Amino acid sequence: MELAYIPSPSTGVIHLGPIPLRGYAFCIIIGVFVAVWLGNRRWIARGGKPGTVADIAVWAVPFGLVGGRLYHVITDYQLYFGEGRNWVDAFKIWEGGLGIWGAIALGAVGAWIGCRLRGIPLPAWADALAPGIALAQAFGRWGNWFNQELYGRATDLPWAVEISEGPNRVGGTYHPTFLYESLWCIGVAALVIWADRRFKLGHGRAFALYVAAYCVGRSWIEYMRVDEAHHILGLRLNVWTSIVVFLLAVIYLVLSAKLRPGREEIVEPDRGPAAGPAKTPTDAADADAKDAEAKSEPGDTAPSLVKAEDAPKDTGPTDTAPKDAEAKDAGRADAESAPGTASEAKKV
Repeated sequence: MELAYIPSPSTGVIHLGPIPLRGYAFCIIIGVFVAVWLGNRRWIARGGKPGTVADIAVWAVPFGLVGGRLYHVITDYQLYFGEGRNWVDAFKIWEGGLGIWGAIALGAVGAWIGCRLRGIPLPAWADALAPGIALAQAFGRWGNWFNQELYGRATDLPWAVEISEGPNRVGGTYHPTFLYESLWCIGVAALVIWADRRFKLGHGRAFALYVAAYCVGRSWIEYMRVDEAHHILGLRLNVWTSIVVFLLAVIYLVLSAKLRPGREEIVEPDRGPAAGPAKTPTDAADADAKDAEAKSEPGDTAPSLVKAEDAPKDTGPTDTAPKDAEAKDAGRADAESAPGTASEAKKV
């Protein structure tokens, strides 16, 4: 008889009248809000504008949800397309089943679209959001607790999670792998924040550090799980995925530090897509001249700011300056003294 354990909820859904409120969905929503909140603070601290992180998240989150579900359905297709299975269950995302690898991959595509529309670099945005994503995973993992899924091997440890008897599961106490991963993700978020402040990570290196650190924890946590999964050379598929992604993240960290050291000086230009084309130096000078003329008094003179096209134009003989008149008279006299004057030419 276990002296202590973590009890599981009797149900993962509460009905508010006809509306079902699912714990799994609440955990994901809370995680998204935390990620956007922290990402917005970090983005502003880097010189970005408030609201940019949320605007791009509008693209990244839906793409991420679709990608996470696709990865889960593809890698665990036997749960939905095997004998006696109903393929319609593949669309029931509220019952659990999101693969973080697919969520990050396709979510990055959505983020890239949003960044392109805002004219900002994707790596800088990813660096700002990296610890927030880790915290979002920490909250999201508690959705597995509500659904009583993705637990580890049987154990009698005081922090074991109690799993009730149900479809495709045997009642008992098991390693709470959801709790292990939640705590690990909190540690990853703290690591990224510390390293970013200490080493001024930029050009996507904070995000790469998050990926590498998460993969380390996911590999040993995944090894403890007992849910059905594909195996390659004796290891679960997600363990191999963790190893490959970890190596790619480390390679990116090393190469990026050599090729693009330091951090971006400007993460969000003042000119956005709706602001029109950038002004040239000539346009800027003309605009300054017009502003100066508008501010000057009627009696003031500002020769250096008056443009040639704004000078008075010749309207007739009475508008000609004295020096111009003298020059014309001198030219007329020279013409008359020369053989074949203009007046004679006119007579002919």
